[in-house]
Amino acid sequence: MSLFAVTREAGPGWAPGGIFDQPAVDAHATFMNSLSDDGFVLLGGPLAGTEAGRVRVLLVVDAEDEAAVHRRLDADPWVPTGQLVVTEVEPWNVLVGADRVVLRQHGS
Repeated sequence: MSLFAVTREAGPGWAPGGIFDQPAVDAHATFMNSLSDDGFVLLGGPLAGTEAGRVRVLLVVDAEDEAAVHRRLDADPWVPTGQLVVTEVEPWNVLVGADRVVLRQHGS
């Protein structure tokens, strides 16, 4: 597996307001928590200052390749509604703190 830094942003279907003002916020949260439980999303959350408006989110994910990143995130209930879109997927080579990421991946 490989690590990727993924940026997602509010899409054309984003409703006025912040994250908790969005339709289907509970379904989205359940989906994201399941990705974390599966070890796919290692870290994730809104970038500072965007959580109350048109959100930008950074995720660190563990996936086979970029196509797998898109496949998994496309199942988010906010994707077909256009609330969130992936704007960047970049392979990430962790040089500092890699031992912490490895521990997280193995549930320690």
